[in-house]
Amino acid sequence: MDTVAMDPNTVTQEAVDALKNLAEMPGTTRWDYLWDGFIKLLPKLFTAAGILIIGIILIRLLLRLTRKMLQKSKLDPTLHHFMLSIFGICLYLVLGTMVLAILVPDAVGGLIALMSVFGLAISLAVKDSLANLAGGISVLFTKPFALGDYVQINSTEGTVEEIRLNYTVLKTFDNKVVHIPNGDVAKAQIVNFTCEPTRRLDITFSISYYDDFQKVQELIRAAVSTHPMALSDPEPVVRVSEHASSAILICCRVWCKTPDYWPLKFDLLEEVKRSFDQNGISIPYNQLDVHIAK
Repeated sequence: MDTVAMDPNTVTQEAVDALKNLAEMPGTTRWDYLWDGFIKLLPKLFTAAGILIIGIILIRLLLRLTRKMLQKSKLDPTLHHFMLSIFGICLYLVLGTMVLAILVPDAVGGLIALMSVFGLAISLAVKDSLANLAGGISVLFTKPFALGDYVQINSTEGTVEEIRLNYTVLKTFDNKVVHIPNGDVAKAQIVNFTCEPTRRLDITFSISYYDDFQKVQELIRAAVSTHPMALSDPEPVVRVSEHASSAILICCRVWCKTPDYWPLKFDLLEEVKRSFDQNGISIPYNQLDVHIAK
């Protein structure tokens, strides 16, 4: 038997005509008509109620099972509540559509069309929020950083305080709190400074062309070798890196544990400056030689 799709406008007009006819009936006839309709509808009501009760029980069991599976998975806990909510909404929508199809079969097509239009309108109205939501899910799945990491997202640096579905919250060194939309985070260049246990510290020192660069190298190596935060493996490197316009540049590359990066940098800068002063090593200013032709 072929199924004929009903036009929602036709169904609406038929419902209006039925209500008008019902209003024009005498009181006794009207109640008899309603009672007969209720008796005819009673089997569908029992069927719909049974499906509704069984469906709610099954949905709760499925959500409980899904929650246990998520807890055993490696997914970020922030995603658990969101995924359970979306899954539950979808299941209840399917259950509601099944119950409606039993009670009023002709209204299902119109309801689906209405839900489609409503969903399109909502998606257009909150497209930026949906982009941030999608970005948050991407960040939580790919895990480019974790709570407590010090990161740079585009031009913003800070410690990761929170990873929400819509925003990532950073706290800067000067104690400012920055909320970055996850839509921007998902597209940004992210530098994670603390995800590895060790980092390499690069410092460049400038000396005069009249100074003994080999002596300077020994002074820098001595400062590095005596510092407890500097690692001996990989071996530190102290070499001439450039003949600049006003100075010889000597680079120092030394490895340290990630939490020791800034203390080691400040200590080496101070210690090398004291060593230069004690040994008569000058740190030149930019110079410009002017020759006057007579």
